[in-house]
Amino acid sequence: MKLSRRQFIKRTAALTAASLVGIELPKSMKDAAQAADVDSWKPGVCRFCGVGCRVYLGLKGGKPVAIKGIPESATNKGYVCMKGMLFYKIIHHPERLKKPLYRERKDQPFREISWEEALDIAAKKFAEAVKNHGPNSVAYYGSGQALTEETYIFQKVMRAGLRTNNVEGNPRLCMASAVGGYLTSFGADEPIGSYADIEKAYCFFIIGSNMAECHPVLFRRVMNRKLSKPDEVKVINADPRVSPTSRIADLHLQFRPGTDLALLNAMAYVIVEEGLYDETFIKKYCKFKLGKPPKDVSFEEYKEFLKQYTPERAAEICGGNITPEKIRTAARWFAKSKATMSLWTMGINQRVRGVWANNLIHNLHLLTGQLCKPGADSFSLTGQPNACGGVREGGGLCHILPAHRPVKIDKLRHEVEDLWGVPRGRIPAKPGYHTIAMFRAVNEGKIKAMWINCTSPAQSLPNCDFYRKGLRRDDVFIVVTDIFPTKTTEVANLVLPTAFHFEKTGVYGCTERRSQLTVKVIDPPGEAKPEVWIVREWALRLAKELNDPVIKKCVEPFIGLEEGYELPKAIWEEYSQKLTKGRDNDLSAVTYEVLKQRPDGVQWPAPTKEHALKGGTYKKFVRGIDPLADKHAKGDDPYVFYGPAHKDHKLYIWLRPYKGAAEEPDAEYPFFLSTGRVIDHWHTSSMTGRIPELLRANPYAYVEINPKDARRLGINPNDMVEIETRRGKIVLPAKVYEGPIEGMVFIYWHDMHEERMANRVTKDAFDPGSKEPEFKICACRIRKVSGPKPLRPYVVGHKM
Repeated sequence: MKLSRRQFIKRTAALTAASLVGIELPKSMKDAAQAADVDSWKPGVCRFCGVGCRVYLGLKGGKPVAIKGIPESATNKGYVCMKGMLFYKIIHHPERLKKPLYRERKDQPFREISWEEALDIAAKKFAEAVKNHGPNSVAYYGSGQALTEETYIFQKVMRAGLRTNNVEGNPRLCMASAVGGYLTSFGADEPIGSYADIEKAYCFFIIGSNMAECHPVLFRRVMNRKLSKPDEVKVINADPRVSPTSRIADLHLQFRPGTDLALLNAMAYVIVEEGLYDETFIKKYCKFKLGKPPKDVSFEEYKEFLKQYTPERAAEICGGNITPEKIRTAARWFAKSKATMSLWTMGINQRVRGVWANNLIHNLHLLTGQLCKPGADSFSLTGQPNACGGVREGGGLCHILPAHRPVKIDKLRHEVEDLWGVPRGRIPAKPGYHTIAMFRAVNEGKIKAMWINCTSPAQSLPNCDFYRKGLRRDDVFIVVTDIFPTKTTEVANLVLPTAFHFEKTGVYGCTERRSQLTVKVIDPPGEAKPEVWIVREWALRLAKELNDPVIKKCVEPFIGLEEGYELPKAIWEEYSQKLTKGRDNDLSAVTYEVLKQRPDGVQWPAPTKEHALKGGTYKKFVRGIDPLADKHAKGDDPYVFYGPAHKDHKLYIWLRPYKGAAEEPDAEYPFFLSTGRVIDHWHTSSMTGRIPELLRANPYAYVEINPKDARRLGINPNDMVEIETRRGKIVLPAKVYEGPIEGMVFIYWHDMHEERMANRVTKDAFDPGSKEPEFKICACRIRKVSGPKPLRPYVVGHKM
């Protein structure tokens, strides 16, 4: 069903409003929004954010014509956001890549080639790099959008085949600090609880997350909970920017960017000073830790540490609308609530002290015992559909192997080699390059061949102009597997067209440890192929080029299998049944057959078929709910914290001091610059920018400016404004809006247009622990650009 622009705006406005306030749409509106002449509905999972919404793809004559939510879904209750409702339009888009494309030099035009030639070239170039420069001259950079089967087979071939740990992915840019926080506080990665806690919570502490636009369907559940008990349920929103999320808060804490470590420590101060902590929980389950290497300290030493973060002192540091009384109120609501759930995303993670910020949120839960009981959890939200399942669990970062195994631990590394049937010592003992180091190595010519899968670092890296210089080097061979032309295909030598969602079979693992299966129901266009087939065929050629039978052994179990279902099924079963068995994310009973019987998927750990068929584990570490907690239990405590990173099975409350951003405003660059998303677009907009309705709704990015700053600088709405940092300049239209705190500007980062591309000016400083870059904060100056300037949306397609 085609909609006019007017109809679309009216309907999306209604859908957005419903999302923001959690109301029920009239049935006629829902039907109108999803109506289509459909032959059949095929179940699967949404392709966008990490919520894991279950959807039906509607087919008419074998072609996709609609998407709707699955009403009985445990994740989305039948609702989808605008992006999810419209992503079927991507599937048969005319700009889909359909044939392999190649050029020897990057200043040459691409030419179409066969798959045989393409795979031969890819194998030859990687083999030449290894022969001439060693295994560390090759690299793989993947994505939290890739299926678990894809990430798993890619990193198996890279590590055991090519003998390098140069395996990275874009979750390093978004979730690495959350991983570091979970590991250092709880001893295990990923949330303890689930979305089901939302309906049981009495206080929501939302910090560094604009849920209303970035996770709108999940936010709807938060709003439903608030509306169900408006006087009992409290919502605290802490953010330097007033967003749609802030508008529903009982208490909004607006602070100078990068000062929330002081705020969080001040809340802990109030909890301790006023005796709001849970002494029994702390004594049974917690230790206090300081420094690196960490040493034990006492509760009294922790109390002394907190004295430098009184609410009065924190209010001075934080500025904005923060007052000592607001800090006390937030701390009391948090501690006294029957159940408190914290929710955060990139505003916490994308920082030079993102791990510390995560630790300080966890501290509040540990001090108050707001953990493990219904409705209480410290819950990091994920930005991509499989950042958890494929990358964090499947081994898609340079320092981890499948099933949460650190590369540097000999016993665990050899365990993987044994399970793969390759000689011990085949996987290097040293972690590879993390993302920023990897692309610096490209700049320096240390990496000679790189495979980039399902992501666009030429746009998504901070300070991206600096790294595009390296990607353009003619002595660096770049392979890109993707569905559309992007900023990254522009710097490639070899572009390989891949199958898209519903055109291939595989598993996504969403934010709440839930693995869900999407089965192929349509064929990809042209000669596009699933990545698992591409890697298998490439590996067989690599084995010949390097005369190395171990490379062939990496894919030997998968030779001859049909690519649409049997091949990914075999890869999943090797990973889940062999690699996760006995680990904290045990998926050994979660076969494709089980996932078909469990349409909502399975939450790990799920070590037995019986437990998997019941849906898995709603809460980790709780006896009677988590089978691994039962297995590790020794006394009669209700909670058993068996996280593999803490051998003492304790939870750690960290003494983390306040530390500001790597680059803060000064006389030369007096403004804070931050970036984020708008509800209509996702990441680099390589997909959403090709959906006409979404592009019309938000055709280009703009810069939000506080009205006080705008008046002082003579900037009016829609004036063109130059934003300059120490890395470059961009020009965007102004949105004068009481969103960002005074002294801060905020840019949406989806726009591909060179003059508006946000990451040309962001900073690539990174957290020393997680190695995640500080996208969220840098210093800038702004000025009005005189004269009219026509604005047009970026035409995402380019001639290949």
